Amino acid sequence: MIRKREDIEKQELDILAGYAVKSAESKGREYSEKETVDRTCFQRDKDRIIYSKSYLRLRGKTQVVLASHGDHFRTRLDHTQYVASISRSISQALGLNQDLAEAIALAHDLGHTCFGHEGESALNKMMEKYGSRFEHNEQSLWIVENLEKKSKNYNGLNLTFEIRDGIDKHRTIYDNPESRDNIMPSLEAQIVNIADEIAYNFHDLDDGLRAEVFAGLDLENLKIWQTAKKALEEGDSDLPMNIRSKIMEMMINDLIQVTDQNLETNNINSVEDIYKYSKNLAHFSDLMREMIDGLKTFLFNKFYKSDDVKHYNEEGRKIITFLFEKFYNKSDLMPDEFKSRLNDEEKHIVVKDYVAGMTDSFAISLYKQFNQ
Repeated sequence: MIRKREDIEKQELDILAGYAVKSAESKGREYSEKETVDRTCFQRDKDRIIYSKSYLRLRGKTQVVLASHGDHFRTRLDHTQYVASISRSISQALGLNQDLAEAIALAHDLGHTCFGHEGESALNKMMEKYGSRFEHNEQSLWIVENLEKKSKNYNGLNLTFEIRDGIDKHRTIYDNPESRDNIMPSLEAQIVNIADEIAYNFHDLDDGLRAEVFAGLDLENLKIWQTAKKALEEGDSDLPMNIRSKIMEMMINDLIQVTDQNLETNNINSVEDIYKYSKNLAHFSDLMREMIDGLKTFLFNKFYKSDDVKHYNEEGRKIITFLFEKFYNKSDLMPDEFKSRLNDEEKHIVVKDYVAGMTDSFAISLYKQFNQ
């Protein structure tokens, strides 16, 4: 039997939890569109995101370790896909809308620069000179609402309110956008926030080991490593890969259990209850948070600040700073699609959009070209 959109929407109403966002109850799009026969609004939005140019460029943007170091290190696209997968799994367990969570996750890093968070920091410093700033979540929202195009009648992808709101309110230790309002995001969006943290803790640990920046023995004093190792069957704990997988499993299970308990304790029964609640309902237990913070401190000191990563970050900052200044002073060097905006928009905004969208390899190539 072929399932039509109405069938999927009805199934959501029957199966999903009362506090889950239902496709049929979405607050809609800024520009009205005719619904499709086979996909819900959130499924359509997911497709619009993954077919966008900004999404495709994520495969050429560094997460922590430069992709050219080897085929098995994560790029920004790999990270995004991990967050989407984890978000779906947690959403399924809690009776949430998996399509909504996945779409938010797929869009959450569209605005990230090349060269990881150091690239973002460098671009922010350049923007401060003009009384502005750069924050990659704000850029992600700017991209889906303005830079990408799916119609000649308006800018942006015309995504639903719930997905744009989830991007707007994405929060982790590295993500601090200025939100448009003080209303809490959907529980699906809150899950994506934590899934982001779970994903980078897991793959940065894996990448650090693979790059031999640190070894398994260096992790033996971490409480989260010790706990995961003890939870494994005898023999399985000899392999670091199994310990890493157990750590991810522990983080996910803890989040599910604590969030479920929070929903019950606070009598959360509807989406409006989520929006009106004053705090995040999705979070880790105090014990898990303590163990994760210990892991983060280790990764910060041993991985993010390692000589190899530090050198690449410094090079990235230098390249982004150079390119921003180059295109600001000689804006005629930018592609026509950016030059055409200069009559209506401030130059530093246009240059920011051009530089922020570059992949690592493209930025490096331009830098070398200008410095021959």
